[in-house]
Amino acid sequence: NVTFDLPSNAEVLNSSSCGKENASDPSLMIAFGGGHTLTFNFTRNATRYSVHLMSFVYNLSDTHIFPNASSKEIKTVESITDIKADIDKKYRCVSGTQVHMNNVTVTLRDVTIQAYLSNGNFSKGETRCKQDGPSPTTAPPVPPGPSPSPGPESPSVDKYNVSGSNGTCLLASMGLQLNITYERRDNTTMTRVFNINPNKTSANGSCSSHLVTLELWSKDVALLVFQFGMNASSSQFFLQGIRLNMTLSDARDPTFEAANNSLRALQATVGNSYKCNAQEHVQVTKVFSVNIFKVWVQAFKVEGNKFGAVEECLLDENSMLIPVAVGGALAGLVLTVLIAYLVGRKRSHAGYQTI
Repeated sequence: NVTFDLPSNAEVLNSSSCGKENASDPSLMIAFGGGHTLTFNFTRNATRYSVHLMSFVYNLSDTHIFPNASSKEIKTVESITDIKADIDKKYRCVSGTQVHMNNVTVTLRDVTIQAYLSNGNFSKGETRCKQDGPSPTTAPPVPPGPSPSPGPESPSVDKYNVSGSNGTCLLASMGLQLNITYERRDNTTMTRVFNINPNKTSANGSCSSHLVTLELWSKDVALLVFQFGMNASSSQFFLQGIRLNMTLSDARDPTFEAANNSLRALQATVGNSYKCNAQEHVQVTKVFSVNIFKVWVQAFKVEGNKFGAVEECLLDENSMLIPVAVGGALAGLVLTVLIAYLVGRKRSHAGYQTI
């Protein structure tokens, strides 16, 4: 886990583009360090433009930013954003804005962006981000770590159980929240958040030797499927796929479908359970993601219908570093005071003895 600022020597690549009408849209590509690039891809409709997609390519072999990394891979993450403004106006956001891309969080501060300019300068008019409120003047302090994606109240946590001919193959306890971006009938882009209400949701599933499936459906969600796979060589299970079918009444195309069968989340050793109190964000497609709250899950090998040994998520482990460090420092301070007291007491008896 590492936190770093975009360096001052970062540069705009020549592959950045203003786009061509009816052919392509603008893109801004920023390069820095040993092979890292941050890209903003813009799109527009009749009235508004937006950063439709932000992507980040990072090179783990860059020892300056990722010292002692066990992997030397080049990885890519991406996510849609809520950065949008009216045509011929600049986007302005003083407050810290966070974009979550799987295990990467990008924080933008004191931002001014404008695409599709009518001339070479920023417009006088501006569209303010919702985080700024009525009249911000200075940027508030940025929180030290990632924060949950914005949305309504957290969903209720419910327990799910899938059984087959050989007994239970899935135990899960979690709250689920769906994030969907779509085009409305008036050609505007809309992002909506749906909480899965356990009291109004039915569940089913199936078990096989290499695939465990959990199926959820309700009045609002036609079908939400979670598929867990197994890596036989490493004896680990993981969330492999998510599929969603539902109806969006105000969408240009009311039937919304999205699926991804190449995920690798919620991973633990077969026979153990995966647990994370922090919010997990799983990007399924460019327009669909799932927030998972207080997840505790175990797939394939479940003994006695109970969760096995817990493997904590990285976010929870990091959250324990501060209290452990503080506790260690306090213990060291108490030990130092105790030693000083004993040494002082011993020295007080030096010299003449009492008659």
